[in-house]
Amino acid sequence: MNPANPAGGRPRAISPGRFAGKVVVVTGAAQGIGRAVAARVAAEGADTVLVDRADLVHDAAGQIAADGGSASAVTADLESYAGAGAAIDAALARHGRIDVLINNVGGTIWAKPYEHYEPEQISLEIQRSLFPTLWTCRAVMPHMISQQGGVIVNVASVATRGVNRVPYAAAKGGVKAITAALALEAAPHGIRVVATAPGGTEAPPRKVARGPRPESETEKAWYRQIVEQTIDSSLMKRYGTLDEQAGPIVFLASDEASYITGSVLAVAGGDLG
Repeated sequence: MNPANPAGGRPRAISPGRFAGKVVVVTGAAQGIGRAVAARVAAEGADTVLVDRADLVHDAAGQIAADGGSASAVTADLESYAGAGAAIDAALARHGRIDVLINNVGGTIWAKPYEHYEPEQISLEIQRSLFPTLWTCRAVMPHMISQQGGVIVNVASVATRGVNRVPYAAAKGGVKAITAALALEAAPHGIRVVATAPGGTEAPPRKVARGPRPESETEKAWYRQIVEQTIDSSLMKRYGTLDEQAGPIVFLASDEASYITGSVLAVAGGDLG
């Protein structure tokens, strides 16, 4: 399979049985990094629950099942606590436990200098890229505490130091802060909380867009500035692949990373954010 296209089949690089007997919930799993991660953990033996607000998530789960993995799908809007709670409850109702939660929801909606953001756009960016992680962590913690164990992997971003995305940067900075602070509270219960910070990532065209496409020449120029700055900040001078993002996330979720908590791993070709 092409490592940049998880819809094409099982991931190229797997560790068979690494997640055998474990229940793994992956949010934002309909496409992109989330779908690549879900395919990877399922191929490594997990009972995988894919969560997304797009109905496309059912297709993603169906593809994983067709490839021989264990996968089910839940549609939920994680921007509210009610939606996050419903998703966690659905996973518990199906499997009785959650061993790993991978929080992948988020993404820049608009790309422009901060002075051009409308106040409501700022609120929507924060709602999209901070609250799903905040709510799902809150929803899953009582269960993980009761079982005295678990892993939460949050997906932040190196765009906390990037152009034309100040509200998104603030949201992903919040994800990093959640990771550090929650790790302190969770460790006495045998729960690890970690994160990756992806850089620019090549992916198939999104079937469900995060926001409006740049239309004016000015908007297109603002978006090009993001691309140029992303490549320039990477020591490797390129975007990563979905497989290159999924691998570190899945490692941190696994028992191989059992002595790692509170850490944020930059996965951006040398850009530390």
